[in-house]
Amino acid sequence: MTTATIPSALPRRPDADQTGSQHTAPDTGPDLPGRTTVADRAVERTAVQAITELDNVGGSAQRLFGAPAESRAAQVSVTSDDTTTALHVRLSIAYPASVARTTHEVRAHLIRRLRELTGLVVTRVDITVTAFYTTAPERRRVR
Repeated sequence: MTTATIPSALPRRPDADQTGSQHTAPDTGPDLPGRTTVADRAVERTAVQAITELDNVGGSAQRLFGAPAESRAAQVSVTSDDTTTALHVRLSIAYPASVARTTHEVRAHLIRRLRELTGLVVTRVDITVTAFYTTAPERRRVR
């Protein structure tokens, strides 16, 4: 399992000298050095949840024994290094929404939300649109 590591999000205090020693009053809190590690699976689940915040986007279309099977969520796979993340997303789009506009919105939303929620920098979002779906229930016809 690969993980993404995020350096401490707290900035260095301006009163710290170059050696790292602190020159502050005792009532202020110290810097908290350390690293936060986010597992790829956690990033994947966060990305799937962020996708559900958008309109006109559904789960990845799958087939079961040759027939369409409804999937509840988009599929996301993650490739991470220390501070950057690349995503591959499989999803469906509501018909007749624009594919270009919808995928642009998904990319922008994922980049923003993952930065907000995990601190990771998303450098690439590859999207595969697996199907179009209709929001209205299908009408059955008698043959």
